[in-house]
Amino acid sequence: MAEFLDLESQDGIRMPWNVFPGSKQEATNCVVPVSAIYTPLKSLPDMPVLPYAPLRCRTCRSVLNPFSIVDFIAKIWICPFCYQRNHFPPHYGSITEENLPGELFPQYTTIEYESPSEKSSIPPVFLFVVDTCIIEEELGFLKSALTQAIDLLPDNSLVGFITFGTYVQVHELGFGQIPKSYVFRGSKEISKDQILEQMCFFSKKPKPTVGVIAGARDGLSAESISRFLLPASECEFVLNSVLEELQKDPWAVPADQRASRCTSTALSVAASLLGACVPGSGARIMAFIGGPSTEGPGAIVSKNLSEPIRSHKDLDKDAAPLYHKAVKFYEGLSKQLVNQGHVLDLFACAPDQVGVAELKVAVERSGGLVVLAESFGHSVFKDSLKHIFHSSDFDLGLSFNGIFEINCSKDVKVQGVIGPCASLEKKGPLCSETVVGQGNTSAWKMCGIDKATSLCLVFEIVKKDSPDAIGQPTSNQFYFQFLTYYQHSNGQMRLRATTLSRRWVAGPGSIQDLVAGFDQEAAAVVMARLVSFKMETEAEFDPIRWLDRSLIRLCSRFGDFQKDSPSSFSLSPRFSIFPQFIFHLRRSQFVQVFNNSPDETAYFRMILNRENVANSVVMIQPSLISYSFHSAPEPVLLDVAAIAADRILLLDSYFTVVIFHGITIAQWRNAGYQNQAEHEVFAQLLRAPRDDSDAIIKEHFPVPRLVICDQHGSQARFLLAKLNPSATYNSDTPPPGGDVIFTDDVSFQVFLDHLQRLAVQ
Repeated sequence: MAEFLDLESQDGIRMPWNVFPGSKQEATNCVVPVSAIYTPLKSLPDMPVLPYAPLRCRTCRSVLNPFSIVDFIAKIWICPFCYQRNHFPPHYGSITEENLPGELFPQYTTIEYESPSEKSSIPPVFLFVVDTCIIEEELGFLKSALTQAIDLLPDNSLVGFITFGTYVQVHELGFGQIPKSYVFRGSKEISKDQILEQMCFFSKKPKPTVGVIAGARDGLSAESISRFLLPASECEFVLNSVLEELQKDPWAVPADQRASRCTSTALSVAASLLGACVPGSGARIMAFIGGPSTEGPGAIVSKNLSEPIRSHKDLDKDAAPLYHKAVKFYEGLSKQLVNQGHVLDLFACAPDQVGVAELKVAVERSGGLVVLAESFGHSVFKDSLKHIFHSSDFDLGLSFNGIFEINCSKDVKVQGVIGPCASLEKKGPLCSETVVGQGNTSAWKMCGIDKATSLCLVFEIVKKDSPDAIGQPTSNQFYFQFLTYYQHSNGQMRLRATTLSRRWVAGPGSIQDLVAGFDQEAAAVVMARLVSFKMETEAEFDPIRWLDRSLIRLCSRFGDFQKDSPSSFSLSPRFSIFPQFIFHLRRSQFVQVFNNSPDETAYFRMILNRENVANSVVMIQPSLISYSFHSAPEPVLLDVAAIAADRILLLDSYFTVVIFHGITIAQWRNAGYQNQAEHEVFAQLLRAPRDDSDAIIKEHFPVPRLVICDQHGSQARFLLAKLNPSATYNSDTPPPGGDVIFTDDVSFQVFLDHLQRLAVQ
C-alpha cells in the first residue's frame, strides 16, 4: 500500500485503479468502477501557495500545470487536455528551463493560488438554532456547551441566535438593554418577504420595489443586519445573558402527547434570515435538536404518543406518511442553502429519533457536519462541539463557499460524485449519460468544506476498442485536473489545483498492469459508498447479493486458478485483503439496517460519504490491537479467536472505541492488584490501551463513544458484534479459554470457501 499512501500525501487522492482499463468493455470487466476518492483541502506539507492568479487555458479553462508542454523560445504553452496553444502573458517573460514558475515544477502537481485582491468582505457567520422542548437537565447541559462554544468563536465572526419550540424566536442581539425577540408561528410556512416585513428591516428606509433583496448592497442597511448578526466580541455579554435566562418551552404538553416542536420552520427562518443578510458569504446554521419534529412541513411524527416514529420497515412498506413530505421540504431547503452558499450543521442529541433521515439531504448537499448522541451531556456531543472551534491540537480547518470543478482528457466521462456537495448543473462533453450521486455536471458547489471532506468521483471509460491496439499493449498517458475554489478560514479566496497523470492499458498483457495498480482499500471504500447510495435510491435493490456477485466476478477475472478446481485458486497480494473487506462490509451498519433506526443509518452513511480512505476502512473493517504481558501491543485479526482471558483488546470502529478486558485481567483489576507497588507492570498494562484510545479519540470527528467492558459483561456486545464468528455456539470444538459468538452468520473461512468454489466456475 505504501506507494498509494505516498500518492495520497502528495495530492490527497486514492484510486482503486491507478492504471486505467483501455476500453469501455475492459472497464466493465473490472467490476469496481474507475473512480477516485479526493480530499480537496487535505493538509499537504510541501504544497506551495502562490501569491498571484492562475494562468488558464483559453479553450477549456484548465490551469497551467507540470504536464503542459512549454516552448520557452516562443513563450507558448500547450494544454494537455485540449491541445490548445496559449501565449504566456508579459509577466511570465523571463521564464526559461532553469527559471520555472512554481506551477511548472514537476513535483508540484498540487498547488494553491491566493490572489491578494480577492478577500471576502464579510467574516464567517455562525447562526445558532436551539431547541427548547427538552427537559431542564438537558437544557442545562446544552447551555453550558454553548457557553463554551461561544468563548471559542473567532473574535471577528458574526453570531446570531434563534430558539424554537412551539414558536420560533429570533433574538435581537444588537439591542442590549433588554432581551428582545421576534416570534413566528411554528405551524405556518413563512416566506423571506414576510420575515423582512415582520422583523422591521425597512423601518428606516422604504423597501425597494424591484429585484431580489439580499444583503447590504441591495437596500438592507448595515445597522438593520447588525441587530441580528453581531461580531462575537461585541455580543458576548448579551448572548450569555440570553443563554442564562433561556428556559424550557413554556407550552404545556398533555401526558399522552409529544411536545410540539417546529424544527423545519425554525431552519427555514434561519436560512431566510441568512439569505437576506449575508448571501454568498461563508455562514453556518448550527442546529441543536433534542427530539422529533411534530409541527410544520418537516414533521416526522404526529403528536400522539400512541403513534410510533417511523422505522426501516415502515419506510420499506411505504407506511410512513409524513416521510416524503418532510424530505421534499428539506430538498427545497437544501436548494435554498446551496444558492446562498450556506451550511447546515446538525447536532441531534436525544434518546429517540429526531429526523436525521429526513434532514440528511439538506446537511449533505450543503456540506454540513453531523453529530448524533444520546444526550447533550454526552462526551460525544460536548467534545465534538469543542473540536469544531478549538484549533490547537485538532484543526478541522473549516472553509466556506467552495466550487469544485473537474477536467479530464477525452475518452473519460464523469458519472457523478457521492459525497457532501451539490450539482451546479454545468453540462458539457465531460458528463456521462449514466448518473451516480450528484451527476450531469462537471462542477459542484461545496458550501461547507474542511480538511477531511472527501469526494468519491465515479468515471466512465468511453474509449472503444481500436483495431490496431490488438496485439500490442498501448501505454498512452491521459490527465485529470481537479480545481477547488474556496474561502479559506483567514477570509482569502483560494484556488487549489491538483493535476494527475495516469496511463491506459489494453490488449492481452494488460491484466498484470491492472493488478499492479489496484488499491484494495480505495476499492473497498468506493464499493461501500456505492452500495449505500444504491440502497437509498433503488427500490428493489439487494445489497448482499450485489456485493457477492461483484466479488465473484472480480475474483474470477483476476484470480489464478484451474477451471472447476477451488483448491487451485489464489489471489495476488494486491487483491488478497479485498474479499475480507467485502465480508466485513456485508456485516457492517452501512448494509445491515436491522437493529438501527433510519436516523442512525442515515448518520453512519453521511459520515462514510465524507471521510477519507483510512477512516472509512476502519468503519468497514475495524482495527483490533492486543495488549498482553507476553508481547508489545500488536494488531491482531478481527476474529473471536483474538479473545483470551489474559489479554486486553482495543477495538477502533470509528464510531465507537472499545477497551475489552479478558476475564482474568478483569478479576485482577477488581482485586486492586494495580495499586500494589510490586504489580507496577500490571498497572502499565491497564494504562496502555487507555492512552492509545485517547489518541484515537482525538483524531476522529465526530468524537467516538468510548466503551470500557469485560469479557462476559453486557457491554462486550460492542466488540463481539464486529468479530468474525469463527467459533459459534454450534462449532464442533470450542476454543480453549476463548469465547464463542451466538450467531447464525457464516464465518470468513466459510465465506472464502464459497467464493473460491463460485469463482472457478
